[in-house]
Amino acid sequence: MTQDRTVLALTGTDRVSFLQGLVTNDVDKPVGQIIYAALLTPQGKFIADFFVVPQKEHFLIDVATSHAPQLAQRLNMYRLRADVQIAETAVVVSRGTGDAPEGAMADPRHAALGWRLYGDADVSDGTDWDAVHVENAVPQTGVDLTPDTYILEAGFERLNGIDFKKGCYVGQEIAARMKHKTELKKGLAKVRVTGAVAPGDEITSNGKPAGTVHSVSGDLALAYLRFDRAAGLETAGARLEMIAKATDA
Repeated sequence: MTQDRTVLALTGTDRVSFLQGLVTNDVDKPVGQIIYAALLTPQGKFIADFFVVPQKEHFLIDVATSHAPQLAQRLNMYRLRADVQIAETAVVVSRGTGDAPEGAMADPRHAALGWRLYGDADVSDGTDWDAVHVENAVPQTGVDLTPDTYILEAGFERLNGIDFKKGCYVGQEIAARMKHKTELKKGLAKVRVTGAVAPGDEITSNGKPAGTVHSVSGDLALAYLRFDRAAGLETAGARLEMIAKATDA
């Protein structure tokens, strides 16, 4: 069983309008596809990212197990009088990058992330997911996506995780302002590493604070950077070179 994912079921006659008014992406989609989305604070900060899988009479919500209780709690907080029920299921999430089994669906974030399958047994392959995520600048929950994250700085638009035409949702005003009225001066980026780094290491540029190391895989890493200080990057034990912003990778 893929131990790091939990699948919630969202049922009830108001499920579409309820979720549509809360999350960053358009969930009014037909059965047979996966929607990547996030729930934000009213201030536009990250709470959880997840996949919404439409079924005939309910939604499946595929979320990191570490963030499942908080997501369920937030959804219940917003439920009020809506005809919506939220419950944890025993559905197993399988993932892979090889030949897709019957019933699998493409991961909507990036072609390199392969397929996802929802069933009662784990048929995942042996993909090195840390390497795939870092190589393709796809942020990971709890490592690159934290409560301080603004999702546009993490490349959510490139990863098909936000819809700017769907209407209002929690945190929408902040996301729209960042999209249309500002140039991103900070954000997640893929960097090449010479030396040894670990998540949490502070990065400097010419002695000035420039960012923080996040996910690491071999000689590549994802780092949160100030783009005006993206030259001459180093930590206590390594030199770093920015390859691409997460928005462009």
